[in-house]
Amino acid sequence: MKARIGIVTISDRASRGEYEDKGGPAIQAWFARVLSCEWEAVARVIPDEQPLIEQTLIELADEEACSLIVTTGGTGPALRDVTPEATEAVCEKMMPGFGELMRAASLKVVPTAILSRQTAGIRGKSLIVNLPGKPSAIDDCLNAVFPAIPYCLDLIEGAWLEADAAQCAVFRPAHAKKK
Repeated sequence: MKARIGIVTISDRASRGEYEDKGGPAIQAWFARVLSCEWEAVARVIPDEQPLIEQTLIELADEEACSLIVTTGGTGPALRDVTPEATEAVCEKMMPGFGELMRAASLKVVPTAILSRQTAGIRGKSLIVNLPGKPSAIDDCLNAVFPAIPYCLDLIEGAWLEADAAQCAVFRPAHAKKK
C-alpha cells in the first residue's frame, strides 16, 4: 500500500499567491530523494490561522489517512506564528524530542535556531512534525529526525516507510517486521 504524506505550507503570503511556496516543494523533493517505498504527497498551502491549521491537520490525519504530516512555516516567535499551538491542540501525545533534535541540528548552522518552536505529536495513527520555513533548514531538520520517523510510524500502526540507506540511515530494532 502506498504511504500518504501530508505536506502543509503555512504562510499568509504563499496562500494568497504573493510569495512562491518554497517550503512545500523542498519537503516533497527531500522525500522523493530519500524514500525508496511507494508514497504520495497530499499537499496544502494555507494561511497562518490557527483554526484552519487545526482543521487541515485533522483532515489530513483522519480523512486523508496520512501517516506522516509535515508542516513548514509558522514556528517562529512572530505574533502570527501559531503552528506549534495548532499541532498541540490536535495531538493526543506530544513528542518533544523531535523539536529538541531539530533545534540542536539547526544551531550548528545558525544561532537564531533557538527562536524556532518546532514540535511534533501524534494524532491517532499519524505523526505530525513541524519544520521551519527555510528550505535549507528543512533539509537540516529532516536529515536529523527522519532516522527515527519510520519506527515511530511502526509503533503507532502507521504506514511502513523505507529509505535509501545512502541518503538517510533509518533505525529500526531487529525485531521490527514489515507489515
